[in-house]
Amino acid sequence: MLRVETQQHRTWRDRKKYLWVLGLIVPACALLPSTLVALTGQTILWWIGPMLIFGAIPLIDGIVGDDGENPPDEVYEELSNVRFYRWCTYAFLPMQIVAMTVACWLWSFGTLDMVDKLGLAVTIGLVNGIGINAAHELGHRREKHERWLSKAALAPTLYGHFFVEHNRGHHANVATPNDPASSRLGESVWQFIPRSVAGGFRSAWRLERTRLLKTGRSPWSTDNHILQAWLFSAVLFGSLLLVFGWAAAPWLLLQACIAFGLLELVNYVEHYGLLRGRLANGRFERCLPRHSWNSDRLVTNIFLFHLQRHSDHHANPGRRYQTLRSNDEAPQLPYGYATMVLLALVPPLWRAVMDKRVLAHYGGDITKANVVAKLK
Repeated sequence: MLRVETQQHRTWRDRKKYLWVLGLIVPACALLPSTLVALTGQTILWWIGPMLIFGAIPLIDGIVGDDGENPPDEVYEELSNVRFYRWCTYAFLPMQIVAMTVACWLWSFGTLDMVDKLGLAVTIGLVNGIGINAAHELGHRREKHERWLSKAALAPTLYGHFFVEHNRGHHANVATPNDPASSRLGESVWQFIPRSVAGGFRSAWRLERTRLLKTGRSPWSTDNHILQAWLFSAVLFGSLLLVFGWAAAPWLLLQACIAFGLLELVNYVEHYGLLRGRLANGRFERCLPRHSWNSDRLVTNIFLFHLQRHSDHHANPGRRYQTLRSNDEAPQLPYGYATMVLLALVPPLWRAVMDKRVLAHYGGDITKANVVAKLK
């Protein structure tokens, strides 16, 4: 356990250090269904992914409550360099691949009926959707091997362009009308997802094409980060189909859609209605904690590697997950991400909960919010 003497002459301990291993329960739950069904005979357990992510975690979140502890500034450097935290994200990837391999065998050669196959696909898709969060953490790092691991972790989702768009597009344009991944006040999640998916892809390709042309290289060269990430997907999916046949193909595509759909649902929650102000020169102000929704629910923080401390992440994108802080300046979500995602799926419920919070954040002045055109 990390112990550092702070300026206040007390020893600070990272009490969550070994809790991060619990984050691996998510990829493990993709490996458990076949064993649990065999032991219990309960086929509902093929759906253990949504049962855990949208049932058990929000329930425990509500019981446990907020985290409430931030690492002090004095420990930042040492805490950043403890490799244990990195291995918690590294371990996610092999568990994803093993789970997909087992699932392909079950889809192709198992005795599952259509409903059971669908439950397994949803479980695998949700696991790989959360795996994008591990890829997100790795993709922000400067270490070359972690950036390659990020591309590999995106392979199961067919969403390799996220590596480029998130780091160079979303972080530059977040909380502005220029960002396809920043949802707008009055925009339903069903309007947002197709806009974000299409806009994110176009933005990523434009950014990568511009980068390569500036250095005299072709966008179709092996230096293209998007093509590199897609190559991981091609190798993974090609290998699985070669071994297990085309019977697995529709389920592989379905789980990928569920995975990146979950990512976009979370994007919708993270910046809904928030807008950076304009400076005198016409540019947007730099991103501050008040431009992202924050949640400090302890249990979901553990399972999502502090993704819910999103305000600090956008204000300080170079921070590793274990060093992120909950910020009082940021607007606060009423619940953890898992509950908020469920609310987002029902637009009237979402707007009843969130629209008033957006307006309160801006003192009732709707002109300060990021609003859909029809509401302006």
